[in-house]
Amino acid sequence: MKLTDTKTFPLSIPFRPMRPPSPWAEAARKQIMIQLHTDEGLVGVGESFALGAPLAVCNVIEAELKPILLGEDPTQIERLVEKMHRATFLYGRRGLAMIAISGVELALWDITGKARGLPVYELLGGLITPRIRAYASLMRYRSPAEVAEASQQYVAQGFTAIKLHQIDVESVAAAREAVGPGVEIMLDVNCVWNPREAIAMARRFAPYDLAWLEEPVWPPEDYRGLAEVAAAVETSIAAGENEATAFGFREMIAQRAVDILQPSMTKVGGLLEFKKICALAASANLSVAPHSFYFGPGLAATLHLIAATPGVPYVEFPPGELAAPLLAAPIRCADGFVGVPDTPGLGADPDPAALARYPYRRDAARPFYLT
Repeated sequence: MKLTDTKTFPLSIPFRPMRPPSPWAEAARKQIMIQLHTDEGLVGVGESFALGAPLAVCNVIEAELKPILLGEDPTQIERLVEKMHRATFLYGRRGLAMIAISGVELALWDITGKARGLPVYELLGGLITPRIRAYASLMRYRSPAEVAEASQQYVAQGFTAIKLHQIDVESVAAAREAVGPGVEIMLDVNCVWNPREAIAMARRFAPYDLAWLEEPVWPPEDYRGLAEVAAAVETSIAAGENEATAFGFREMIAQRAVDILQPSMTKVGGLLEFKKICALAASANLSVAPHSFYFGPGLAATLHLIAATPGVPYVEFPPGELAAPLLAAPIRCADGFVGVPDTPGLGADPDPAALARYPYRRDAARPFYLT
């Protein structure tokens, strides 16, 4: 079997109207789907991180990675990933090129699973956890009252854990009051403070019993500063969605910067790299809680990894619904749990209607600002 073509689909599928509304919703309507075609008719699908510069990511795939892949056996995943890394290392050990490689690597796994008639979790070592606990990852809201309303809505849907993206104490207090003591609350502030400010804020959040405080320090690669925060506060510190490769996470562990590692499947290098990071975490007696704010193959691949890896307690589940399903068989959450696709490959083939109806348009795109 040989690869004959690569196709990229930068998309802009909006969210259905949500109550309360979020200022993030419009800017978050970006997706990148990838297809790898073979001479035997199999098509592998992957997903790349899209909230930055989706056309640039697609260009890396089409201009740089496609020539490496054409004519190759897609089931030789390790060899092809090594070729892509070596071809892009001058500009690609983080960021756009690594995001592109991640999406292509997922598509290679999808083809391999389809070729062998096996779901990807079987290729990763076999099924351990068929039903995975999910936490609802909320968007950012304008007021504490809206945070309380949204928190109550997701708990009413069956979630027993929610993640906020606020940066103020009042919103966290409102969420805790709204959901009570029996629901876990995580807080992701998206790299907003220096270490001294982060320590002060973590202490102010302490009465609200956070399961973790995520990415409190700017810049995200300041692991020494993050380690200062981790050493100074009782709340667990989580980070890693903006890191790539096992080497980056090795440094994070060496600095004792975090209690919880958070690789992102569509940024870190794909499943092979993610498995290496899980091994590093296990050897350091640290937890892994994947970043997974996706609706497509990125979410599916994360589910397969968790299903085949011991000691990964949650999957992050995105909020709301897209205006049209990205996948032919959308991944659903019921009563706070998500099942793992059990069809060959990732089980995340796109809905052709969505690919045709929602192409990304540069002139209609809005930058995704976290603040």
